[in-house]
Amino acid sequence: MAVLGGCALWSLVTAAVHGGRPEGVLLAVLAVAAGYAAGRILGVLLPVAAPCAGALAGLALSVARPRLVPGPETVAPLGHAGATAAVLTLSAGAACCAARAASSPALRSGLWLLAGGTVVTGALLGSTTAVVTCGAVLLCSLAAGRMRHRGPALAALAVTAALVTGLTWALAGNALPGGLAGSPTGKLTAHRVDLWRDALGMAHREAGLGVGPGRFGELSVTAARSTLPDGKPHSAPLQLAAEQGVAGVLLLAAAFCWVLFALWRAPRPTPVVLTAGAALTALAAVAAIGNALSFTTVSVGAGLLAGLATARPLAEEPGVPEARPELGRNMRHGDRPAA
Repeated sequence: MAVLGGCALWSLVTAAVHGGRPEGVLLAVLAVAAGYAAGRILGVLLPVAAPCAGALAGLALSVARPRLVPGPETVAPLGHAGATAAVLTLSAGAACCAARAASSPALRSGLWLLAGGTVVTGALLGSTTAVVTCGAVLLCSLAAGRMRHRGPALAALAVTAALVTGLTWALAGNALPGGLAGSPTGKLTAHRVDLWRDALGMAHREAGLGVGPGRFGELSVTAARSTLPDGKPHSAPLQLAAEQGVAGVLLLAAAFCWVLFALWRAPRPTPVVLTAGAALTALAAVAAIGNALSFTTVSVGAGLLAGLATARPLAEEPGVPEARPELGRNMRHGDRPAA
């Protein structure tokens, strides 16, 4: 709550200084908090059914309404295409979490097929990003079943998110050698890289408070030249750096690190925790190169998955050893445990 409160408060401060519009940030914070609270509650009551329902809802939403909200069409993974990839990624994570928590072999097999269906859906919708991220989440979930310790795996996920963000920052700042920069720039389109460079330039000029929430579109030369401007730099870290300064980026990093810390401390089985962590890391990667976090549906889904993976179910789950300190003390004193 302190991290989310800090995000909301800082957006209000920067908006007051520069006359920005903090409503988008406040809505995103509210969406994450609401999704997380719902996930904690549903994860207690329905540890298998709730993520299964969430995965089905995400699949249905992606197929029935791939653009999510009205607006201009943009090139993948910008805009709506990036949001669709993010929703499918979260659906894959939810389906894999449900499969890991299920006790029935038949149900578990069906949930694995549901997770694989997100990859197929991404291919049918023409989203290469969704195919890659959903496939990565599925593979990570399968590998998580062999891991006994979650700490190193969660640390690797944090490093992965940092590397993707660092690569985005390096491309925006022309810090990569020519040979390395050519291939990513060609796949990302020059227009998007120009947006990133505009955002980085604003961040350098106003490192302390940024230019104000929602003001990137007003000040960006690249956005002004675009035929379908949406006022976004299509990178969550760079947008916060431009509009809210260094503190905004640190708050975003703190929110992601807090999620990983909560997963590390969660009582759920390690495969469930690592699956959720892989899905949220894939979402962070999509948000670093696209506009996914600008959609309320994605923010709610991210909070929901984090809540489901950190909830404490009423019934003991398979593979979760439950500590019994009272029993240990009785055995040390030679007492016999009650039948």
